[in-house]
Amino acid sequence: MIEFVKGFVNYIDPQYIVIEVNGIGYQIICANPFAYNVDHSSEITVYTYQYVREDALKLYGFRSRDERALFEKLLNVSGIGPKGALAILATGQPQQVVNAIEEENEAFLTKFPGVGKKTARQMILDLKGKLADFMPSLVGPLYELKTEAKEKYPRELEDAIEALQALGYVEREIKKIAPKLAEEQLSTDQYIKKALQLLLKL
Repeated sequence: MIEFVKGFVNYIDPQYIVIEVNGIGYQIICANPFAYNVDHSSEITVYTYQYVREDALKLYGFRSRDERALFEKLLNVSGIGPKGALAILATGQPQQVVNAIEEENEAFLTKFPGVGKKTARQMILDLKGKLADFMPSLVGPLYELKTEAKEKYPRELEDAIEALQALGYVEREIKKIAPKLAEEQLSTDQYIKKALQLLLKL
């Protein structure tokens, strides 16, 4: 597999860019080709994914390894191919996509071309809770909340926070009540019960 291509932008098309490396031009399909409209005398690095099929051999390009990792994860979702995965990356910030999956925000996911309710639900079922280890910089606040819970709170409260996330409560809601919950020593079930009471008052 080609890990990355480092060279100079030779040509930009609405669907791809051409990077020249030692006299060879690599055609790389990108989510936003015109984002690479930089000084042509400046060398750039594009992280790549090599897509191989019987009738196709293509290079897809990304600005970071995390973005590429998200692309690869999206390819594992039933109903999403390279074109669909690239469209998701083109029309949304990668961190927003990851957060929408973690928060089970189907309304956000169905805004992407070719993503209906069934595909959005499949994305959540296949990827929720499985992205942090591969792309922690993209998981954002939800990943930070879980890390913070492990560092600051007792195990019972940590488990309660995970349960609240599973119930569909989002990071900003949980962060508002977590310090209040931490004032007491309770069982996981008691934390959940009290959290639900506090959440109803928000």
